[in-house]
Order: sequence, then C-alpha cells, then structure tokens
Amino acid sequence: MEKTNGANKRWNFGANEVVERSSSLSIRQYLETLISSLNVNDGRTVIPLGHGDPSPFPRFSTDPVAVQAICDSVRSTKFNTYSSASGIPIARKAVAEYLSRDLSYQISPDDVHITAGCLQAIEILISALATPGANILLPRPSYPMYDSRASFSQLEVRYFDLLQEKAWDVDLDAVEALADDKTVAMVLINPCNPCGNVFSRQHLQKIAETASKLGILVIADEVYDHYAFGEKPFVSMAEFADIVPVVLLGAISKRWFVPGWRLGWMVTLDPHCVMKDSGFLQSLTNVISMSTDAATFIQGAIPDIIGNTKEEFFSSKLEMVRECAEICNEEITKIPCITCPCKPEGSMFTMVKLNLSLLEDISDDLDFCYKLAKEESLIILPGRAVGLKNWLRITFAVELELLIEGFSRLNNFVQRHSKKQP
Repeated sequence: MEKTNGANKRWNFGANEVVERSSSLSIRQYLETLISSLNVNDGRTVIPLGHGDPSPFPRFSTDPVAVQAICDSVRSTKFNTYSSASGIPIARKAVAEYLSRDLSYQISPDDVHITAGCLQAIEILISALATPGANILLPRPSYPMYDSRASFSQLEVRYFDLLQEKAWDVDLDAVEALADDKTVAMVLINPCNPCGNVFSRQHLQKIAETASKLGILVIADEVYDHYAFGEKPFVSMAEFADIVPVVLLGAISKRWFVPGWRLGWMVTLDPHCVMKDSGFLQSLTNVISMSTDAATFIQGAIPDIIGNTKEEFFSSKLEMVRECAEICNEEITKIPCITCPCKPEGSMFTMVKLNLSLLEDISDDLDFCYKLAKEESLIILPGRAVGLKNWLRITFAVELELLIEGFSRLNNFVQRHSKKQP
C-alpha cells in the first residue's frame, strides 16, 4: 500500500480559530502559563492562590456524610441507568427543596435541571441564547468562562463595569446604555467571583427592575451562595423573579468542597411565563436534551448529601473562610504596591490593584505573576484573566500557614522589585 506524504497532500481539516480564540480567555490557560514558569530547582512548596479549589487541603475536606451518601448510592445499584435529560426526579426534588429553604416561596422540581457542574449549566444556557445578532451583558471583572462560551457560540459580549468605588456594585447606567433590542441577558455573580463582594437586597432589586425595563433575562450565578461573611447577608436573585425572569445557577462544588463531583443545577424562575411564551424555555429544553447528563449515581446521592449534612459543617467551614479573608485583608495592607478597594465579604477571592510605578522590571500584571511564580513558587492570577489589566485576583481559601507564607513570599518579591529611593 502506497504511503501518503502528509506534507504534499491537502487535508480538509485543521485548527479552529474560534476555539483557539475562545480557549485563550480561560483561567486554565493563564494558570498553565504560570505553572510552566515555575523554577523546578526551587524545593519549596508551590502555594496556589490563583484558583478557587480548597478541596485538596485537609481543613477543607468535605463532610463524611457526603462521602457516605456517594458510597450508598453506588452500592444500591439503583443508579446505574441513564438519567432523564433534566435529571432524575429525586435529585430535582432535593435541589428544589434545598434552594427553597432560604426563599419566600417554594421552587418547583419541574423548574430544576441537573447539570454536570455549574460550568455545563453555563454552556447550555449560552448555547440557547446565542441566536444570530444577539448580544449578552457581562460584568467586568467577571468569571471568564462566560466570555469563553459566548465567544465560542459567537454571541456578542458587551461589558458593564462593577464599580470599585461603590463596593463593586453594578454600573446600572452603563447597563442601560449598552443594551439594545438584540440584548438577550445580563449575568450577575453573587457572591462575586472575582471581587469578593456581596450585593445588597436593595441593589439586587434595582438590577431586576433595570433588566425588566430592558426586556432581558437575568442569569444569576450563585455557586458561592452561602459564602457571605461580612455585614451584608446573601440574598438570592430568585427573590426578584416576580419582577424579571431569572435563570439561577448553582452547584454542590463550593459549599461541600467537591468540585470534582461535577453536580450543578440550572433553575428557570418564570412566574409570568415570559420564558415559556417567548419559546426560550423550549429552546433551553432542547439544548439540555442534546447535552450529556450528570453522573446518575451522584444525582442519586443528592437527597442524602443535602438532607444529612449538619449545619455545624457549613458554619465551621464558613468561619474558616472568613478567618482566611481577614488574614488576607490584613496582609494586603502591608504591601505598598497593591491596594484592595473593598474588604472581601463573600466568595473566596479578592481583587487588588497593582501600582506599577513603584516597581522595577515589571511591565504589567501578567509579567508580575509570571516572575512571581518563577522566583517565589507562588501562583496568583493576573487581573487580565478576569477582565482587569494590572490588577490581581487573590484566592484566600487555603491552609492558614500557606496563606501567611504566601504573603511573606509576595512581600519578599515586591521588596526585591521595588524602585530604589534616590
């Protein structure tokens, strides 16, 4: 058989420019770049303050009740079959009841769609919204997976600012200015990744009223829903579904510290049947039916995971995160070239601004983080990864000794690169 020389033959496939462009927006791409810059001869432990997964650390282990629920689900052999498109009934019911605990009304299980993590919910939702010529409003800074999936689906993105001088509240004037008759939705992440703020009830109501005025859907990403440890209590956007249609996204990943279990949900809150009458709900259902399902045995464990986890587990973990946030905020004040506009009060992150004029041989936030990783084996995410150049996103949910050591290394790095006084 004659061998074909690939160099001399035309092949009809190759790189996909849309995929290349979309994937370049992801946090993983930035983290891989930083990890590749680590000095292999540095014997110190790498300190990961760049991504929000504290599950590898012993103090953030999940509740044994959750592990037992998974084991019982597998051993029962009741959950070896395919799942229905929106999830098995007992899982949908358990999530509906769980979310309804903190609401003034009851969510119907029919409105709950189980997904393979919150990320799949984002993928499904963006796919359903991406009609020709449509655009979506995203916060800046933000969780960049919304940008990636919108770019991949060729859904135009328009950015509204979160105002640092107003504790990262939404710039509602900008939202109104950006929207037109092709705007389909706006995204709100609360508690906020990456800023660490929690939106007040009053501000959430104004957001709902603005979205209703503009005729757009609110996508409420509440994956950090119970991580509020400041003065403002967490209030779900679901409370304002009577004003504007809301699609609520969540998961067990953060509250139970099990992101690898890939169990999330998407809840359609549509009391006035706006999503239904417009046909969007059917389109969303159709995308769900074309998507993969969350592992059935994980779904089968959800009633026991939710029902058997004691409040003491949640309160103790929240206190640990609050303690980490306090230390993070204190340590930031000791480093002259970074400033934090708002003390973190939710999620696992905070944003700090770089003052490059105080540094030598540092060109921007990516250069800062690249050299920091190389010289100090410390990973911090450059702000451009979440939409703000020359800022940094710091993750503080790690072991306390690692957090303290991380800031010690950061301070050493800054001192080494500070401009010398004449």
